[in-house]
Amino acid sequence: MSVGAAAAGDDQEGLHPTRSLDDTVHQRVRLGILTIAREADRVEFGFLKKQLAATDGNLSRHLKVLEESNLITVEKGYVGRRPRTWIALTREGAQALDAELRALRALVLRLESPRPAPGPPGPGT
Repeated sequence: MSVGAAAAGDDQEGLHPTRSLDDTVHQRVRLGILTIAREADRVEFGFLKKQLAATDGNLSRHLKVLEESNLITVEKGYVGRRPRTWIALTREGAQALDAELRALRALVLRLESPRPAPGPPGPGT
């Protein structure tokens, strides 16, 4: 089956799973932030930085994008005299993460499903 034929088949069967990926969520560091935040009530900035191998500035920028999209909340405070930043997933963030995971599952399923055997060549081929 040619790419064009596959694309025509996709129009009838639904969109390609990658069309459901959310650019805000799908970026590697942001997806990491959301998945780690999903595992806990809230997560500390330093823990995210270490787990995701991100710099302070890089992580801060990704947190800002997620916060502006209402996918996380950011809370600043102190532990003793040390400033701390905690991140928590919002309801919208949990829903966006769930949608991203569904799209990824659909993509994996599509690639792991057996492909039909090619048919005989058509006339004039």
